[in-house]
Amino acid sequence: MSVEQFETISLNLGVGGLVLYMLFIMYRLARESNAGRFGTLVIFLSLGLGIAGFVVKSVIQMIIEV
Repeated sequence: MSVEQFETISLNLGVGGLVLYMLFIMYRLARESNAGRFGTLVIFLSLGLGIAGFVVKSVIQMIIEV
């Protein structure tokens, strides 16, 4: 395994772990603030856009490389 492959795998695993942790934080924020259904939806949509942006960026990079 080359250094580049290791770095790519490590980045994906690290960012994936951080995304899962961020989803957990958003869930706790919605639960502890008694946001209700609409408030929870707003929290997940607004904060989840950053996650979606990272995923879209990765997909676009894969498409360009192919």
